[in-house]
Amino acid sequence: MSIVISGIRLPYEQADASALKEALRRCGLEAGQAAARIYKRSFDLRHGKLTQVFSVLLEGEPQLESRVLQHCQDPNIRPKAPPAAPRPTGERRLEHRPIVAGCGPAGLFAALTLAENGYRPLMLERGGSLEERDRATDRFRQTGELDEETNVQFGEGGAGAYSDGKLTTRINDPRCELALQKLLEFGAPPETAELAKPHIGTDLLKGVVSALRRRIEDFGGQVLFHCPVTGFRRQKGRLTEVETPAGLVACQTAVLAVGHSARDLFERLADQEFLLERKAFSVGVRAEHLQRTIDQGRYGRYAQGYGLPPAEYNLSRRQGDRACYSFCMCPGGQVVAAASQQGGVVTNGMSFHARGGRNANAALAVSVLPQDFEGSDPLEGMRFQQRLEQRAFELGGGGYAAPVQRYGDLKEGRVSRAFGQVKPTYPRGTAFVDLRQVLPAFVVDQLLESMPCFGRQLPGFDGPDALFTGVETRTSSPVRIVRGPDFFAPGWQGLIPCGEGAGYAGGIMSAAVDGIRAAERIMELYRPWED
Repeated sequence: MSIVISGIRLPYEQADASALKEALRRCGLEAGQAAARIYKRSFDLRHGKLTQVFSVLLEGEPQLESRVLQHCQDPNIRPKAPPAAPRPTGERRLEHRPIVAGCGPAGLFAALTLAENGYRPLMLERGGSLEERDRATDRFRQTGELDEETNVQFGEGGAGAYSDGKLTTRINDPRCELALQKLLEFGAPPETAELAKPHIGTDLLKGVVSALRRRIEDFGGQVLFHCPVTGFRRQKGRLTEVETPAGLVACQTAVLAVGHSARDLFERLADQEFLLERKAFSVGVRAEHLQRTIDQGRYGRYAQGYGLPPAEYNLSRRQGDRACYSFCMCPGGQVVAAASQQGGVVTNGMSFHARGGRNANAALAVSVLPQDFEGSDPLEGMRFQQRLEQRAFELGGGGYAAPVQRYGDLKEGRVSRAFGQVKPTYPRGTAFVDLRQVLPAFVVDQLLESMPCFGRQLPGFDGPDALFTGVETRTSSPVRIVRGPDFFAPGWQGLIPCGEGAGYAGGIMSAAVDGIRAAERIMELYRPWED
């Protein structure tokens, strides 16, 4: 028996044991009749009183489950089926091992699924290992020397390895739980499973990524760093080879999971007549506040002395077809220098597991729509991103310093002269700039119109000292690599565009799920690889 009882609301001060007891009571069970543990927990302050909201998992004999479900007509009591692990069902013979291009969440979970089922995939990653990435990103932060192949965007773990390690997602797919179980198996903290908004933290996530990669290798997979995919070859509409700087690699099937910043590869795919589409994305700024401001705005009188975690937020405002919203919120975090091309400033955010920093930060992003661009170039959104990054570099004065402005000064139309209470955490230095000279007018207008609304949702958010750092351009891919109902790129049978870079995911968890789905497609067609 596995049953989830959700919606158990208790005063904050009550211990977990009270939630377990209440779950048994609702199911008409006595202590000892079923094993009980906390499944999920969250906090609720919507009614002015701090409560904890629990989901509890009960496990016992199958006949007990039937009895409980027959007698409890409660929508908050439901059976929980464990996610089914993928299994090979295909019969075709693989002449060559499957290739996975990209070592981010989508690529790692595609390769892990294939490796654990006997397919011994070959992973090709343009950047370096995490150890190399740490050295390269430290050097960039300290000196401004940018390695265009190994940086915050490229290398083992992908861009997600230098983030908050958020595992929240809007998709409702049982593979989410499968992915979470794997992350726990490879070192994510056990409490991650209980959090309504789970996160790992970049400091711990790196160890998880390395352990996952070692599992792929232990099961016969091979990972080649500093080996970018530069294109593909086909015959009669079928994938035959993968292009790399080291030469051609024979291939029948491959997962293309290179991330949203592989701009040179997108150019090559356009040249090779892949079907590419513009898609909506967003650009904006990183907004920093004191974490205590966010705590006070979210928790009110409970902000001090109750042991609550650093507060998070999720803010949005829609006007017509366009939205302004918070993205990748990092409690107690820092703003990251995330450039991957020379002469462009890019911001991102990250937190360690403890989320103990002085500032909170999040992207405040505004929708950019396909119809914002003239012509038919599917890569015009990408070029738009590049122009913003280059403009930010120029106005920042070079050296990858970032343009900044206090919100109060942006609202009043003046360049900031000094920081207020909020000091920047961006590591490459900052320059006071009028952000209207960096961002399109429609983006600035949406930010200014949305801030008072956000301040009503979260008191203190629209204080004049809130600090905007530009530019945030890599929220998602501006291009979609089309895949058909069979999961393959049209005209490229065997090649599966996958993950965030291909336009099919938006975060660690959804990318991991898309990687599992890509692997399942290969396993439906082919039996495990044999030399």
